[in-house]
Amino acid sequence: MEKCKTINDSKTEQVQIVIAEHTNGVGRLFGGRLIEWMDIIAAVVARRHSEHEVTTASIDKVNFSAPAKLNDTIVISGKIVYVGNTSMNVSVTVYVEKLNGEQRLINKANFIMVALDENDKPCRVPRLQLNTDEERSLFESYETKSIPCKK
Repeated sequence: MEKCKTINDSKTEQVQIVIAEHTNGVGRLFGGRLIEWMDIIAAVVARRHSEHEVTTASIDKVNFSAPAKLNDTIVISGKIVYVGNTSMNVSVTVYVEKLNGEQRLINKANFIMVALDENDKPCRVPRLQLNTDEERSLFESYETKSIPCKK
């Protein structure tokens, strides 16, 4: 039987406080630094799902909708939303969190990660077990020929 995993099996969250070395001359978080953090989250999600080393194949639709500033708390969340044969689509969202816990979306991107075997060749990843209508809808919104795990 083929191995299956759920979205929750690999979900990952990281929290950062923006410090001076993360900012540009006007006190805003460097976009490149934020993408670096997002790429790390995507890699952790993909490694947890695939149980292999991974590489970033592409980053799609990076949307900087608002800035993060010096001393802001940044919450970065990643989850698998689609799997192919060797690739995984990881959705990464970034929020600025106020001291009262309220969160404001500042960035979102999709990362395509590829699992690698011990010879650095692409290798098969576990199927994705979809447990809710929302998960199935999200999975179906990505264009590819992979089939989700059947219960």
